Amino acid sequence: MRYIIPALAAAVLVPGAALAQTASPTATPAAGAIPGTILFDSRTRYEAVRQDGLDDADALTARLRLGWRSPTVSNFTFLVEGEAVQGLVDDFNDTIHGPPTRAVVADPDTLELNRLQVSWTGLPDTEVTVGRQRIVLGNARYVGNVGFRQNEQTFDAVRVTTTAFKPLTLTYAYIDRVHRVFGDDSPVGEWRSDSHIVHAETATPAGQLSFDGQWLDFENAPGQSSTTVGARLAGGRPVGSGWSVNWVLEYAHQTEYGDNPAQFDLGYGQLAAGLAHGPFTVTLARERLDGDGVRGFQTPLATLHAFQGWADVFLTTPARGLTDDSITATYAWTSPPVGRQVVFVGAWRDFSDSHGDLDFGREFDVSARLTLDARWAVETKAALFDGAGPYADRDKLWMALEYKF
Repeated sequence: MRYIIPALAAAVLVPGAALAQTASPTATPAAGAIPGTILFDSRTRYEAVRQDGLDDADALTARLRLGWRSPTVSNFTFLVEGEAVQGLVDDFNDTIHGPPTRAVVADPDTLELNRLQVSWTGLPDTEVTVGRQRIVLGNARYVGNVGFRQNEQTFDAVRVTTTAFKPLTLTYAYIDRVHRVFGDDSPVGEWRSDSHIVHAETATPAGQLSFDGQWLDFENAPGQSSTTVGARLAGGRPVGSGWSVNWVLEYAHQTEYGDNPAQFDLGYGQLAAGLAHGPFTVTLARERLDGDGVRGFQTPLATLHAFQGWADVFLTTPARGLTDDSITATYAWTSPPVGRQVVFVGAWRDFSDSHGDLDFGREFDVSARLTLDARWAVETKAALFDGAGPYADRDKLWMALEYKF
């Protein structure tokens, strides 16, 4: 808990310090000077990790994405984007070069092609995208770009999305390669894949209903191969006097697939209920990932940082499974004295195995994100994990400055 005071102080001080950096950005070329759209996305971030049993980690990294999207001609659109990550302060284990005695910050130096894709919209209400691309489906619980890390996850894939079968929105993707956040220099930075993804969603009177199916087969990571099929219902409705309630019900089932030598039959479930009034929301949730003592329910293509706490203790589900009981409060301040919006988030989580027999620890997460304008944003966040059993205590602190156009 030793970062709670610095984290809260930074949440107040960092946005103010950023004002000196909010001068008007360089003017973009006049309309028509350059065909298409220039893509520019940068983030400079400090991350500190204090973990029992390891040397402290301090990382200051800068990430730049630069690309171009062409105009649409004869229903075709071309996009190319490069990505570079550079460590400015590198007192950390980046999973490739860092000493194993130091805590991990999974942001290694990279210089790589991030996206190279062609999209075609020649069929009614349908888009086909071929090439290296970003894929985020639903809430990214199963397939996402891991946007929190500096080097995002992208896919060599064919993806088809259509609304031709209204009210359904259907997405199918065939994935040939997974370019993971660890970069091209890492032995686990790329997975060779023969995987199929299906995502469908539609509005119902009870909320947004979605279906997910993944048939994942990884040649050089067969232990991550699996079949997962599930459904999710997320909805809400007003209850009077400015109040509203919201809910999430979700279930999935997972078994082995492809060349995975293991045999398993695992379930996943989530139950959440929330209450909102104006800019304030509070949500109670239980998320349960089964484990059979050998393997836990895994989601290897997900944006895992968004689930089971920001300290990233449970990126791999324990063999005995995991139960995550949480309460999360969010407040969106839409008229701050500086900038456009400040969003505050605080969450308390209690972790145990899937049957509730073993205590794995507790975690407190807090963040403040200030959106200054359409291009600039500042974020401060902290994760404080009080471990139990085999899980060591760890505290993490982030301060980031973002600019894009």
